[in-house]
Amino acid sequence: MAERGSGRNRPRNAFYAQSGGVSAVINASACGVIETARRHRGRIGKVYAGRHGILGALHEDLIDTGKESVADIRALRHTPGGAFGSARYKLAGIDKNLAEYTRLIEVFKAHDIGYFFYNGGNDSMDTAQKVAEIGRKLGYPLTCIGIPKTVDNDLPITDCCPGFGSAAKYVAVSTREAALDIASMARTSTKVFVLEVMGRHAGWIAAAAGLAARSSADAPHLILFPEVAFDRQKVLAKVQATVERRGFCVIVVSEGVRDADGRFLAEGGTRDAFGHAQLGGVGPLVAEMTRAALGYKFHWAVADYLQRSARHIVSAVDVEQAYAVGRAAVEFALAGRNAVLPVIVRKSSSPYRWTIGEAPLAAIANKEKKVPRSFISADGFGITAACRRYLAPLIGGEDYPPYRGGLPDYVELKGVAVPKRLKRPFVL
Repeated sequence: MAERGSGRNRPRNAFYAQSGGVSAVINASACGVIETARRHRGRIGKVYAGRHGILGALHEDLIDTGKESVADIRALRHTPGGAFGSARYKLAGIDKNLAEYTRLIEVFKAHDIGYFFYNGGNDSMDTAQKVAEIGRKLGYPLTCIGIPKTVDNDLPITDCCPGFGSAAKYVAVSTREAALDIASMARTSTKVFVLEVMGRHAGWIAAAAGLAARSSADAPHLILFPEVAFDRQKVLAKVQATVERRGFCVIVVSEGVRDADGRFLAEGGTRDAFGHAQLGGVGPLVAEMTRAALGYKFHWAVADYLQRSARHIVSAVDVEQAYAVGRAAVEFALAGRNAVLPVIVRKSSSPYRWTIGEAPLAAIANKEKKVPRSFISADGFGITAACRRYLAPLIGGEDYPPYRGGLPDYVELKGVAVPKRLKRPFVL
């Protein structure tokens, strides 16, 4: 996609942005994009990153990744968070707010951007799909490639989502370690421990806690899934039976657990930029419920950002896959693909083998993959052997970051701004 300029072919520039909740490995995808683009300098010009996601494009707030050293870009592979800043910002329908899309194209024209790489989840793929559509409608040549990412593991088609394997590993490890602590003290102290994990509509992270158990008697003793309606009496009966048999009970609860009427147990009453209900507090709610009904002393914890930022204990498989989808996104673009994203295709579970496939953005945007009932035990409180076979390979291997002074040595990029070329600022 070269443009004629000054009597020679000039490769067009690329725009990369991170969107939505970040992960321990999203920067590995950024590393894959930038390193691969640098290997194709004759076909891709500069790689600009949007500061805080799509807002960077709308506000013409671009970062020149070419100002970053080879070593620092390579260090993205072992650095958590979003190195360029992310954002929860959903573009409206093209017919509802054409000004936003017109602004994007103005910025892309001003900086000769011909490639758009958007790294995110369901809503982000919707944005990428809309940007591809507006490029066609306005006659602006733009190659749009999505890059999958979400700790929730709820994107369809792809076997798993980069970011999930590491969150799953963190939760499984934390569950096993906390269970050892509770077991040590249960005779005279805490009887019930509740760990709240992420998962609005899909209980994949909660399911991963089940990997902590090596036998049916091991923790977690209850997993509460969004896919299974919360039944107070059944939960209390299971907790009581477990404490009487084992002396303590470990519960892992997904933030998106709902009652039989479909209401979130812990909806905060506010909504985020994507229109999702703000959740939080189901862990203490369940813990207090057990105390009120059964009189057990409890402790609870909320994994919150820790489960998605814990780079020190990531899955090596997850890092490799995150990098691979970033690399593949650039390769797809150079091969002339458009409005697609790379996906992970499982070839076998034991031994675990996978490859990169392709899916249209329209098949991913705004769609969710939930934990199938066949992956949840008959009583609704655990995982099946089939679920374990699916999950176990995704947490495989260790990929420790370098350490300095006893702490992980993460990179902080320079973040050199690209000079603005448009006079008119964008107003939200």
